[in-house]
Amino acid sequence: MRLANKVALVTGAVGGIGSAIVHALVAEGARVGLVDLNAEAGKKFQDELSAAGHTVFYVNANVANFAECESAHAAIKDKLGDIDILVNNVGISPKHDGRALKVWEMPPEEWDKVVSVNLNSVFYMSRLVTPGMIQKREGRIINMSSVAGKAYCDIVAAHYAATKAALIGATRHWAAELGEYNITVNGLAPGRINTPLLKSVSQETNDAVKQVTALKRLGTPEEVADACMFFASDQARFVTGQILDVAGGWLMT
Repeated sequence: MRLANKVALVTGAVGGIGSAIVHALVAEGARVGLVDLNAEAGKKFQDELSAAGHTVFYVNANVANFAECESAHAAIKDKLGDIDILVNNVGISPKHDGRALKVWEMPPEEWDKVVSVNLNSVFYMSRLVTPGMIQKREGRIINMSSVAGKAYCDIVAAHYAATKAALIGATRHWAAELGEYNITVNGLAPGRINTPLLKSVSQETNDAVKQVTALKRLGTPEEVADACMFFASDQARFVTGQILDVAGGWLMT
């Protein structure tokens, strides 16, 4: 197993891409801290994984709040040990009647919420785990960007695209800052992935994406998790500052 004796922390760990990443991490031998706002689903997920023999620990937290991130990090560190792998997976993309709002329609409160969840949480968690990684002179940080952060996508609104583009910049900057400590920082840019979030737009919209995707289909959460495992493992020990599209050839740039 590639991640035996490693401790990972995953935000947005319940459902969709997050749960697929958690399943992949435990299958590779990692102990995993699960951070999510959905308490009922989080506890159920923890129980299911524990019953299967995996070492996991769920913490309910709103990652848009630094104090809650601090508490979650401290609880996971106390329970599982120092964090070796951070997966900043959490993200939201609000829709209204199946569509994203234009700039002149968007309430400032919605902009602020998306920035807080999608971008600020990544800084908060990265700020918390890096001192321990620096001390050990080893670590892996994986940030969940999106192809919408690299090319125009009318399915999402500007706040989502802006946060995902910002994560690309942060990933590259932190890779340079942390490289001397043997900490790699990379990002994933998924395309249209078959998760429950797809139901926020019409079937026709998702079908149209398939037609302009080279592989003519949607991706699966497991395919994103596979790419994440590469960055988390020593197979990527000389790879840092990179953003990997997991998009089947959609919005190629």
